[in-house]
Amino acid sequence: MTVRVLIADDHPLTREALGGLLLSNGFDVVGQAGDGAEAIERAGALHPDVVVLDLTMPGMDGLTALPRIREAAPESAVVVLTAAEDEASLLQAIRAGAAGYLLKSEPPERIVDFLRGVARGEAALSGAVARRLLDQVREGGPNEVPERIAALLSPRELEVLLLLDRHLSTEEIATRLFISEHTVRSHVKSLLGKLGVSSRREALEQLAEARG
Repeated sequence: MTVRVLIADDHPLTREALGGLLLSNGFDVVGQAGDGAEAIERAGALHPDVVVLDLTMPGMDGLTALPRIREAAPESAVVVLTAAEDEASLLQAIRAGAAGYLLKSEPPERIVDFLRGVARGEAALSGAVARRLLDQVREGGPNEVPERIAALLSPRELEVLLLLDRHLSTEEIATRLFISEHTVRSHVKSLLGKLGVSSRREALEQLAEARG
């Protein structure tokens, strides 16, 4: 299956370079956008498989646009591609529904591999970003996920687990994360397998036990 990609970045050279890289690796670059507002409009019109989104853009920035893109094209996975490594941007992007957070310093072949994985429903985090996320989890309060559990799960599975812990239903989680109920069930099945349990109740018991 050819992966259809929309690239949103305010630098034309970056858009052209990334577009060329993806085209040469079998992706279909269906469109480009130069700011957040255009990204929302184009995502809603084109419904790509993946939106590659820069954070720092004039007018409406990527973090502001991200949840609106998810609303305009809920079936599209949004991957942040940025130079920003700060924890605040990372956590905001994940909470807004990003399927990945990649740094522009990643080797081109790694970006290609990450985007292919996202199209298959996987999460994508640059190594440095993943470490920062774990640091945030490690420093979190009683409502966060202990490191030994967080290390097993993808960012999206972490979100789903925390929402389960807040007693949200499958439908409520889907609405909160701008994904389908089927996708929520898939994430739940995956996280249960990674935790070695057979039910949501057992997963939450394991979470409570890990929190001490």
